[in-house]
Amino acid sequence: MAKTLTKYQSISPTAYADGLGREQFMDIGMRELWPQIPRIAGPAYTARCMPGDNLMLHAAIYRAAPGEIIVVEAGDSDYAISGGNVCAIAQKRGIAGFIIDGAIRDIAEVREARFPVFARGCIPKPGKKAQLGELQQPIICGGVRVFPKDIVIADEEGIAVVPHREAEAVWKIAKERADKDATQSLSEWESAHRTKIEKLLLEKGFVEPSE
Repeated sequence: MAKTLTKYQSISPTAYADGLGREQFMDIGMRELWPQIPRIAGPAYTARCMPGDNLMLHAAIYRAAPGEIIVVEAGDSDYAISGGNVCAIAQKRGIAGFIIDGAIRDIAEVREARFPVFARGCIPKPGKKAQLGELQQPIICGGVRVFPKDIVIADEEGIAVVPHREAEAVWKIAKERADKDATQSLSEWESAHRTKIEKLLLEKGFVEPSE
């Protein structure tokens, strides 16, 4: 699995945009929680927590396989569903990172350990462990429907979710885009870009403003 994940991790979420629908990118509120966070990629291990409750995330860290990313529908951002110790255990067990539609706490510990967490923010107030939710079921995280084993790619640019049945085809499109961007000069890009823009303006009936 490690070789496969390295393949997906080698390409920015931005490059996946050519092969994915816009609905497969999490919203702008889902951000990295410490600077210069490394890009992560891996199969989603999904968890749904009840609002104000963190039980299912705490269960997930003992069930997710090494290399998987725990993706959480937390229900709200009013309570932290993870802290430093939970992140440390997840890191120790080889989990690639957390993507949480909610909040965590102990960010200084998480940053020092360099454990990748993407979430809506931090809050000191802890959640309870009183309600069952779900593991390994479809969830909504960052506005995206995430299924178990979907490939998630996350870095400072944002978070892409690739449906697992389409992963290879989407990766090939993303790789072509990344290779093109790496080899195309700025002059070449400018020429192609201007041609495209002028064509669109003409098609839409744009009239230059008079001086």
